Amino acid sequence: MAGAARARKNAPPREEVLAAAMDMIAERGLEKLTMAALGREVGMSSGHLLYYFRSKDELLLQALEWSEGRLGAERGRLLTGPGNARERLAAYVDLYVPDGHRDPHWTLWLEVWNRSQNADDDARERQAAIEGAWHRDLVALLAEGISRGQFRPVDADRFAARLRALLDGFSIHVAVGLRGTNREQVMGHVREFIADSLLVPGA
Repeated sequence: MAGAARARKNAPPREEVLAAAMDMIAERGLEKLTMAALGREVGMSSGHLLYYFRSKDELLLQALEWSEGRLGAERGRLLTGPGNARERLAAYVDLYVPDGHRDPHWTLWLEVWNRSQNADDDARERQAAIEGAWHRDLVALLAEGISRGQFRPVDADRFAARLRALLDGFSIHVAVGLRGTNREQVMGHVREFIADSLLVPGA
C-alpha cells in the first residue's frame, strides 16, 4: 500500500496525462492509444492509469473534455473579440471544422460518439454539456447579428441546430479523409450556405 501511495503521489498531473493522450492520437492515431502505451509515455503503469480513469472510455471522455476546455476558451476569445457578427461567425466556423484528415480533436470526438451507444447516463450528460456549449455560443452570436441587422430574422436556435448539423456532417468527411472532400472545399460550401440563408446583403 505504501508503494502504491508513493507512486500516485509522484504521478504526473492529470492534464499532463491528457495532453500526452492527445499527442499520441495526433502522432500515431487512436488505435495506438492503449493504457500500456500511454503509461510508458508518462512514466506510469497501466494499473495506475486505470486507478485515475477507471477505463479507456473514461480516459477518452476526459481527454475530450480537456481538449474542449481549451477550444472553449479560444472560442470565447473569438466571440467576444473585435469584429462584427459576420466576422465572428466566420471565426466560429473556422474553429469548428477540423484541420484535416485525422485531426486529433475530431478523431477523439468520433471515437467518443462511437462508444456512446453503450455509455451510461453520466457520460451522455457530459457529452451533451460539450455539445450544448457550442450550441449556446452560436445561438447568442446569431441573435446578436439578427439584432444588428447583419443576419436575416431567422429563429436563432433552429438555425444554429441546422448549421451545426451541416458542420458536423462535413467535419466528419474531413476528419476521416473521405476522398474528394477537404477542408477548403468544406469551408466553401459552408460560406455559400451562410451567404444564401443568413447574411443580409450589404450589411
